[in-house]
Amino acid sequence: MKALVVEDDQVHRLFLEKMLEPFGEIHVAENGREALDSFIQAMVDNEPFNLVCLDIAMPEMDGLETLKQIRKVETQKKDQRVKVIMTTGHDEGGNVAEAFLSQCDAYLLKPVDRSLLLRNLQDFGLV
Repeated sequence: MKALVVEDDQVHRLFLEKMLEPFGEIHVAENGREALDSFIQAMVDNEPFNLVCLDIAMPEMDGLETLKQIRKVETQKKDQRVKVIMTTGHDEGGNVAEAFLSQCDAYLLKPVDRSLLLRNLQDFGLV
């Protein structure tokens, strides 16, 4: 599995990175713009990500906009859809609804529960 962890908070970024490390190659980005650049470059290199863990509240470009841009790039390139898990520290119904409308595959509250993350990875066929 090749994963991209997108999180502006260093503690949460390291936490997710450590949870995912046993399952594959992990890349990190601190904001949505950096994530989108990494996502596109991975596609250009023909080494796309299998998973993106994407925080909602970030500077530069928030997670919801980043997800919309990722889906737009996939549609343009007619590429396979990456699995996206949205993460947030806020349990807000509006964000959850918008995340699923933007085509996320799962939504987890922070701090991310390891067993829930692993269940999603299993459901996605990534582990």
